[in-house]
Amino acid sequence: MSLSQSFPGAQRWFGEHLPAPDANPDEIRAVVRHSIRGIGYPHQEFLPAAPFLLPSSSYAELFHATDVLVGLLHRTALEIGADNAGRLAAYGADEQDYPLFLDPAWQLIEERYASCMVRPDVVVGPDGPKFLEFNISGGFAGVVESWCRYLAYRVLYGDGAGRLPYRYHDPFAARADLFEEVCADLDLPRRVAWVGTLAESVTPTTETRYFDVETDYLAGRGFAAEYVEVEDADRLWDAAPADRYPLGLRHFNTAELARLGQRLDPVRRALDNSCLLLATQTSGFLGNKKAMGLVSEGRPWMTAAEHAVVGRYLPWTRVLGDRRTIADGRSVELLPHVLAEQERLVLKRGIGSNGLQVLIGVETDPTTWREAVEKAAAAGDSVVQRFVPAQHCHLPVLGDAMAGPEVAKVAPVLSPFLFGRRPGGVYARFFADGAAGIISVCGHAASDTVAVTR
Repeated sequence: MSLSQSFPGAQRWFGEHLPAPDANPDEIRAVVRHSIRGIGYPHQEFLPAAPFLLPSSSYAELFHATDVLVGLLHRTALEIGADNAGRLAAYGADEQDYPLFLDPAWQLIEERYASCMVRPDVVVGPDGPKFLEFNISGGFAGVVESWCRYLAYRVLYGDGAGRLPYRYHDPFAARADLFEEVCADLDLPRRVAWVGTLAESVTPTTETRYFDVETDYLAGRGFAAEYVEVEDADRLWDAAPADRYPLGLRHFNTAELARLGQRLDPVRRALDNSCLLLATQTSGFLGNKKAMGLVSEGRPWMTAAEHAVVGRYLPWTRVLGDRRTIADGRSVELLPHVLAEQERLVLKRGIGSNGLQVLIGVETDPTTWREAVEKAAAAGDSVVQRFVPAQHCHLPVLGDAMAGPEVAKVAPVLSPFLFGRRPGGVYARFFADGAAGIISVCGHAASDTVAVTR
């Protein structure tokens, strides 16, 4: 079932599409597949033969809106409680979901770097881009994948002098700039550890290319950079002073590690011995969809301009509970409203990934919807959000059974990166058959590419 539609302004927002490169299909397949080799990706039946080409105004809008909205999320996440304990209580959160706060003596640093790495998920709806959720951490996917896609397109679209018919922001460069800034601000040596685990790979692998491509890039920028498994995180501090890593990327999902039975004790010891892993644990408060619900409903300190930005870019979102709220300009009892408006709404857990904790009302039978809503309301861990019909644009794709690239009509999810408020490119996922709804490479076998601009 396709959950998308077309509107006259969609093509203007998306702009024109790049034609497929002037290369034979086997070469395109080889270049695109070679770029993502060894990063634990599942096989994709439909490969993107080009990036999305956005008008400069649309491309810039993604980053500007992200910056403003994340600022509102950051302030909201901090002001709902005076400290970590107060914020956990305000969220009704389990300490096990937020296990890696810095020592209280570092609280200002904990809060300062909570929003230093951001990847929202955006669809273009009938009235423009809408931000469905915010991934705010060091562990979200897409950075390495995007860099690999950009690399492939440089090969396919670049001329003999390396010039391209478009421009984009390099995600590795933006994240390296962030690390440089942190090292300068905190007077740290230029040593960065990428802390992660192969156990989280979508497909079983012993290759470390997923981590190596960025640590190699950082080495080229003058950093000592190394991939370190979560279970080996004691290496960050339990070494000679010159060999320690005072700064690192926290590239793992704590809930997923718990599911896999991996302990976080080595990471906890690294933090307790003055290692700063980005983004800090407070990022989890910002990325929790309940923060988005609070911002959507409005905070008393928000200005008229901020309310306008929220109204333009956030779909109506509410923390689910037995209470009254404003919907469609009128006061309603939230739970009866959610049951009556099922086909216009989506139910989401506050903490989740890959669309696995999402229920789309129009795709769900009423009994299942009612049971899920009642369960979520009792748990107090979810939000409801106005469903956004995704709009279509065009992209040349190359399927396994295609003789050559064909222009497909797709409804993408766009994900702009910000690192320390610096643009870092745009990751994109889509289904080649034009379907919309929950789109993820890992959870739902979507294809992926990137977005560029003139």
